[in-house]
Amino acid sequence: MSQDQEQPLIAHLVELRNRLLKSVLVVLALFLGMFYFANDLYLILVQPLSVLLPETQGQMIAIGVASPFLVPFKLTLVLAVLIAMPFMLHQLWGFISPGLYQNEKRFAVPLLLSSTILFYTGILFAYYVVLPLAFGFFTMAGPDGISFMPDIANVLDFILKIFFAFGFAFEIPVATFLMVLSGITTVASLSEKRPYIFLGCFVVGMLVTPPDIISQTILALPMYALFEGGILAARLIRQPVDEDEPQDATDIL
Repeated sequence: MSQDQEQPLIAHLVELRNRLLKSVLVVLALFLGMFYFANDLYLILVQPLSVLLPETQGQMIAIGVASPFLVPFKLTLVLAVLIAMPFMLHQLWGFISPGLYQNEKRFAVPLLLSSTILFYTGILFAYYVVLPLAFGFFTMAGPDGISFMPDIANVLDFILKIFFAFGFAFEIPVATFLMVLSGITTVASLSEKRPYIFLGCFVVGMLVTPPDIISQTILALPMYALFEGGILAARLIRQPVDEDEPQDATDIL
């Protein structure tokens, strides 16, 4: 009896191990394939900054002895994880989907796809919009006579922080939709709290971005716009339910 009860648990653990192993192997394969181009990838990553550095007055430097090797190494590993994210989410979905009901699967697949696309969109927005503005501000804010020579490790940490801040911030529509769908809150309640959420977006921007008003504003305004998008999505999904019968959000599950 106990052996029959333990077998499914062991089978699940074996499946989880196999899926984790596949994810690690994919990340490793991507890392090994890109590591030869690690230095070129770093130069592409810091291009929004390097184009602003005067050739005679400023350049990037490496303070640490191992920084010229470790910084591109770190970048390549992070890029491998980011590129492998769809595969890892697919493995996660394959592990949890057998335990979901059919109506839960109907929402789970679009949410996984939309969250992945929004995360990548946030990173692209940060690279093409936020970083040029932020670096332009930093390179012009220093006093005259001071050479601007940022450390390559600090530049990488700064960029990755911006990437993940905007990547997760762009998940707000999905989070808003899930909160309404699960019954944690309602569309009407969120609509009433708009002024507080607008202020909260600027507080979050202040906490997760560098201490300049440009980065904070560029993060806060899209966050609020995405929040409004999440409310709209939740309103469209729940509208038929609200008109027919006043049920809790959990009833549609």
